[in-house]
Amino acid sequence: MTAATHSSLFPQVPESADAVLDGLDPEQREVATALHGPVCVLAGAGTGKTRAITHRIAYGVRAGILQPGSVLAVTFTNRAAGEMRGRLRQLGAGGVQARTFHSAALRQLQFFWPKVVGGDVPRLLERKIQLVAESAARCRIRLDRNELRDVTGEIEWAKVTQTVPADYPAVVAKSLRDAPRDTAEISQIYAMYEQLKRDRAVIDFEDVLLLTVGILQDRADIAERIRGQYQHFVVDEYQDVSPLQQRLLELWLGDRENLCVVGDASQTIYSFTGATPDHLLNFRTRHPSATVVKLVRDYRSTPQVVHLANGLLSQARGRAAEHRLELISQRDPGPEPAYTEYADEPAEAEGTARRIRDLIAAGVPAGEIAVLYRINAQSEVYEQALADAGVPYQLRGAERFFERQEVREAGIALRGAARAGGNDSILDDVDDLPSQVRAVLSTKGWTAEPPAGSGAVRDRWESLAALVRLAEDFARAKPGSGLAELVTELDERAAAQHAPTVQGVTLASLHSAKGLEWDAVFLVGLTEGMMPITYAKTDEQIEEERRLLYVGVTRARLHLSLSWALSRSPGGRASRRPTRFLSGLRPGTTAPGAGGAGGAGGVERGSGRRKRRGPVLCRVCGQTLTDAGEMKLMRCEGCPSDMDEGLYERLREWRSGRAKDLGQPAYCVFTDKTLMAIAETVPGDESELTRIPGVGGRKLERFGADVLAICAGEELEEGPGEAAGEE
Repeated sequence: MTAATHSSLFPQVPESADAVLDGLDPEQREVATALHGPVCVLAGAGTGKTRAITHRIAYGVRAGILQPGSVLAVTFTNRAAGEMRGRLRQLGAGGVQARTFHSAALRQLQFFWPKVVGGDVPRLLERKIQLVAESAARCRIRLDRNELRDVTGEIEWAKVTQTVPADYPAVVAKSLRDAPRDTAEISQIYAMYEQLKRDRAVIDFEDVLLLTVGILQDRADIAERIRGQYQHFVVDEYQDVSPLQQRLLELWLGDRENLCVVGDASQTIYSFTGATPDHLLNFRTRHPSATVVKLVRDYRSTPQVVHLANGLLSQARGRAAEHRLELISQRDPGPEPAYTEYADEPAEAEGTARRIRDLIAAGVPAGEIAVLYRINAQSEVYEQALADAGVPYQLRGAERFFERQEVREAGIALRGAARAGGNDSILDDVDDLPSQVRAVLSTKGWTAEPPAGSGAVRDRWESLAALVRLAEDFARAKPGSGLAELVTELDERAAAQHAPTVQGVTLASLHSAKGLEWDAVFLVGLTEGMMPITYAKTDEQIEEERRLLYVGVTRARLHLSLSWALSRSPGGRASRRPTRFLSGLRPGTTAPGAGGAGGAGGVERGSGRRKRRGPVLCRVCGQTLTDAGEMKLMRCEGCPSDMDEGLYERLREWRSGRAKDLGQPAYCVFTDKTLMAIAETVPGDESELTRIPGVGGRKLERFGADVLAICAGEELEEGPGEAAGEE
């Protein structure tokens, strides 16, 4: 990265129309000069699509082919619209309207409402969530804050897909959409919400589009007046249009075809909001005479990053995949993407922080580095790791972990329980710190199993689950600590998160990273269940998850790191697998369906992977086991045990000594259930020992020889433990 010069911040306006075309590549120039009839620009990530369409508008204006006031360019965010207006001014086309769909529709609605209806436009409801809450209360349906947010999102989705309340349950069932609550209840709340709006003469943002569509459909004179003003339309990010936005665009156009759309079906990642790439993919069907231009020269990313991005899409399936673009990097070669496997999530976060610190030391600005994850609840461990490493960071698209409402509420509850001590009935019958935390947080929505589906309820659970895991880790690190000590730790962690945000490393979800780019990108937590997310069930949902990873990869200009952890916490069972999307792309793996090792992979960063297990069956009755403790024993709790009691006691005695040598709690060596399983199976070699859940590669290396010797009846030589040689 080089510092922006004065000339790049304040470029000279091109002297002529032909000068506007200077510096465009052949395909971008073709876009810029295609000023008549329908035009479809299929633009891959980093190919300069905004440059192409702004130069197209500016060339048309400067050449006298387009009148500035007759052009309407629409996009999806105020940031994108502002950027487009800025570029057009720099190119000498400052009179062009560049707006979001909503702002363009609102402007028209405000102008024509007095003539069509009379009076002023109804007051715009800035935040609909309060009215949704009142609607739910009137329906006698109780919603907490997170459910309220989810139901509000469902109402927005229903409106942009032009679904009325009565049809909502059937449409959801047909679309295989995961609703956050019973669809009949949401339908009822939705109907009441619409009634309250009518009673109070207010409208929401979706109504702005709906009312504008209604006026244009019912009043031919007004439709013709708008068509008389706007002769030429440009739509950016066309893969993200909803059915309602598409209908508005059609009414603006009428029977004309002066339309240029720009998009990439492989970057469709917002289907949950009603966005669909179908309009982009069907453009040539609706407009047989369309000029289609493909932009595939990638100016953003190195050949190494582009190769991985192309590889991801080469394995994609479905209609969007049939129209994928093969990118061609225009940059000099750079480093290969780094694939790193970690033993657990804290190790992954710490390793990521170390690499980021090294990049900053090597001259990469902190503001040009991003850590991207699937869900916001993953941020906390990276916030902490970066803070511990002294690396400034900023969160995008999410509150800081300790500022989330559910985390603040949990902190208050834990502080209250710590003050009450033994007088709090919630803590009856629970002794250890993690159990106390689980008991307290269960009053705030934490459950042993995560809630089904996605949305705010799942995000809230993930935040509370992160606190439970933190308590477990704290108890292991500081045996004997209580709630008071944990609360102090939480306060200290919260204070440590106040890192400077200027030039900080960006922490963001993959969704909120769309449209952005950095010199270095770290894609973290890439395990099955997180990428693709566990609630992605259908083929279409899985493919959208693949596209989400593609978007993440294409955010990187030069440095790209992809990582995953085999277990959640230190010492946990290494049962996780890297995302299927990297099979055949990362070293040592083959593509799905190919012969050989499949997605099992090789060894990366000196860390081996365990083979995936099938269902664990009780070795006594043959029943499938689901309880973690029973899976370690490899039998049902109720089935008879053939455990060698003497061997079990020798193992416990040995474990006690090893734990003392290491300065750790006994269960950090092996849990009681794992020792019981060893005493029941009496393994004779390493292969038999590793079949026992709880005996991972790391523990096999450290303790395997001792355990096998004890099982064989041998006496261990006394001597100093491993602790002296540990780092």
